[in-house]
Amino acid sequence: MREPLALYIHWPFCAAKCPYCDFNSHVRDRIDQPAFAAALRQELAREAERAGRRPLASIFFGGGTPSLMAPSTAAALIEDATRLFDPLPDIEITLEANPTSVELAKLRDFRAAGINRASLGVQALDPVALAFLGRKHDTREAIAALEAARETFPRLSFDLIYARPGQQEAAWRAELRQALALAADHLSLYQLTIEPGTQFATLFGRGAFTLPEGEEAERLYTATAEEAAGFGLRAYEVSNYAKPGAESRHNLAYWRYGDYLGIGAGAHQRLSFADGTLRAARRHRAPEEWLARVRRDGHAVVEEEALSPRDRAREALLMGLRLHEGIDPARIEARSTLPFEDCVDRRALDGLAEEGLLEWRADGRLAATADGLLRLDALLPVLLR
Repeated sequence: MREPLALYIHWPFCAAKCPYCDFNSHVRDRIDQPAFAAALRQELAREAERAGRRPLASIFFGGGTPSLMAPSTAAALIEDATRLFDPLPDIEITLEANPTSVELAKLRDFRAAGINRASLGVQALDPVALAFLGRKHDTREAIAALEAARETFPRLSFDLIYARPGQQEAAWRAELRQALALAADHLSLYQLTIEPGTQFATLFGRGAFTLPEGEEAERLYTATAEEAAGFGLRAYEVSNYAKPGAESRHNLAYWRYGDYLGIGAGAHQRLSFADGTLRAARRHRAPEEWLARVRRDGHAVVEEEALSPRDRAREALLMGLRLHEGIDPARIEARSTLPFEDCVDRRALDGLAEEGLLEWRADGRLAATADGLLRLDALLPVLLR
């Protein structure tokens, strides 16, 4: 049986653009929902024909803010996907949502549409932090959304942003405990970084605020793992914590370098074919141009290439070493068609192991240590051949 697929569906629209966000998200006064729904279904049908009938492990509605779409759109796409592919009995179907009253009112409709996992963009429970981050919800709405989602969906995840201006460890620990007490299944953690082209990049460049960095940011990161562990969540990836069995199956497909389809404006995908190639594709980012291209051509792919064995090895290592489980050299070899020794700099690997940044596990997997995970961005360029 061929490996199961993961399916990503991008809804590119938001009610407002957050000042830190560099995602492919757009604010529009009016959205032709039926037109975008039809185009998503059209692009999905085209990719399903190319991929062939394969097992489907997960569907992820991301954005943008996909909870702004009509629940009927989600229902139609889920129906299409589970007809065109063979859904696993425990298929995971995730919807990203923000904790605003508008989206909160639709949660039950999304559950009826087939969503069985919600991912809430809480980002903070501190009122000052929420205002600074430009979020449309307040603390009361965030708490209400966590409670409502907990009652509505079998599985629940939420996002928090740390290393905010002036953030103190004691306050961060209290904020974590409050959130985890409400929704202790899965936490995705994001360090606030300054991305080019964002409003924060302009403000930061002017010296309007500073961010915790270095050891100060590391202390906040370490505190997160400690507080999450108190609620039974383990760190299974650099920035993700979950109770055993509550890990994001969709994101694990990326990190384990599995095949995934991506439809919608700006979506990426990696898909293997019977001829042994692994093809990377990218779609047009602008929503209106994406729509026009799908209507005209059946898809909006603007770039597609067969990845070389070296590129495949590099991507698999970059993704896999983010996981606490590490990487299986045999998996790297199978996905890249290269011997593992040709994928890494052996002298660098041995040196990093001596420094306590990498380790060989008893099961034969290579993994970053706790210190290595903190320094992964610096470690990987040294390791990769």
